[in-house]
Amino acid sequence: MYPKFRWNFPYQSKRMPVLGENMVSTSHPLAAQAGLKMLLLGGNAVDAAVCTAITLTVVEPVNNGLGSDAFAIVWDGKKLHGLNASGKSPSHWTEEYFSQYKKMPFLGWDTVTIPGAVSAWVELWKKFGKLEFEQLFEPALNYARKGFLVPPIIADIWKNASRVYKKKRFPEFHRVFLPNGKSPKASELFKSPEQAKSLQKIAQTKGASFYNGELAEKIVEYAKETGGNILIKDLKNHKVLWQDPLHINYNGIRLHELPPNGQGLTALITLGILREFGLENYKKNSHESLHFQIEAMKLGFADAHRYISDPESLEIPPSGLLKEDYLKERANLIDLETAKSFRPGHPSDKSDTVYLTAADKNGMMVSYIQSNYFGFGSGIVIPNTGISLQNRGNCFTLEKGHPNQVGPNKRPYHTIIPAFVTKDGKPLVSFGVMGGAMQPQGHVQMIIRMFDYKENPQAAIDAPRWRYMSGMNISMENGFAKQTLEKLNKKGHHISKGHYLSFGGAQIICKLQNGYIAASETRKDGQVVAF
Repeated sequence: MYPKFRWNFPYQSKRMPVLGENMVSTSHPLAAQAGLKMLLLGGNAVDAAVCTAITLTVVEPVNNGLGSDAFAIVWDGKKLHGLNASGKSPSHWTEEYFSQYKKMPFLGWDTVTIPGAVSAWVELWKKFGKLEFEQLFEPALNYARKGFLVPPIIADIWKNASRVYKKKRFPEFHRVFLPNGKSPKASELFKSPEQAKSLQKIAQTKGASFYNGELAEKIVEYAKETGGNILIKDLKNHKVLWQDPLHINYNGIRLHELPPNGQGLTALITLGILREFGLENYKKNSHESLHFQIEAMKLGFADAHRYISDPESLEIPPSGLLKEDYLKERANLIDLETAKSFRPGHPSDKSDTVYLTAADKNGMMVSYIQSNYFGFGSGIVIPNTGISLQNRGNCFTLEKGHPNQVGPNKRPYHTIIPAFVTKDGKPLVSFGVMGGAMQPQGHVQMIIRMFDYKENPQAAIDAPRWRYMSGMNISMENGFAKQTLEKLNKKGHHISKGHYLSFGGAQIICKLQNGYIAASETRKDGQVVAF
């Protein structure tokens, strides 16, 4: 009776940026619309962002859930506030315990750190929210109970889950997320009745149930039954960090990122190095411009992987990595003709995923990100709750003496990072690019396209991207000229083609004289909504 469509897209489509006074942009249309509804009800940008984030746990479970972490940067109309809602490792995660491993595990209980997303919703609402907390849950509860139609890109990601999370090891995951033994296809209805019950408890208790109540007890009980190490005190002791964002000045603007344990410092280091080369003097997408960007990114990651850790374990203050003389010294390592591998520097010590952004007519802007890390996360799903737990613990290292060495009560190196741009002390751009190690690379490429090459936000999103992988290996998206790729190869870059999903997903809102212009990622199912 009903048509059966092919869910491939053989033709290049064109998406226009959206303009308005109140905006939400994210990777799922239903979540964006949920946030916009809060603005229509008289809420502010934080109400919209929190509602959108809650809704995303239901409609985009392939990337985030109730067991995720979250970070945010908020412009409240006068100043920036940074929120780090990443969780610490369980108190039993000792060096001795992890001596059983040769490398950090990727799935299972020994990757599960304390989830922080729920605490992010609560703390953002307490500090900035206008609407009642329970109101922010209404759209998510509706989709969890009645179901939602799965969009094509999310369906494409979902179908890989059965190959990653084997039924014998993760039976609860299969029962909840692979009903009838398979993932939902594009346009199929999916319901989350158990998650609805958990969301209701979180709403009614303002998050207390998750950290020191019924839901916390269920998490701990299942951990005890199945080999996990999370104790009730680990959940009870979880606290968010309010942080002042770090920044770097670049080409007339100031990029703000949260300090470690997030990897936003990587983008700041990279742009600080690129200031020395004046990219605006080279043609957009030229081999010269791309070579400088890639080499600077390598230098950024070399320092990031050596120095980023839990804030309490840092060897070097982040400000030491952003000193002008140090960045110039690092820039001098770049050979204009030859690609190189780089080691970490030695600065002075004196000194993801779903992303959303929202803005309102009164000037409040929110840059927010939450994620399981890999897909559905650890594969651990708490029975009768719909809670899928993240696998952020995989981002620790086993290297002895490293500041990011796995240990008890530590926040791991974190890939998810929101970004914010100001100019002359005023808000300009709220944006982010989802996708693990692609995130700081996406931040850098977006900044360069908008502020070196003057591309509008949608064009900057639509443009082809590159991704530094490791060593000399660079993955390039379709869209770069063949001649450019050949010249990069001659410089020593090892170029390969990558799938579009590996190049991240951007969302952005940019302030105008009157209102905003916003854009949404063409590599995702999402959209911008406004009024």
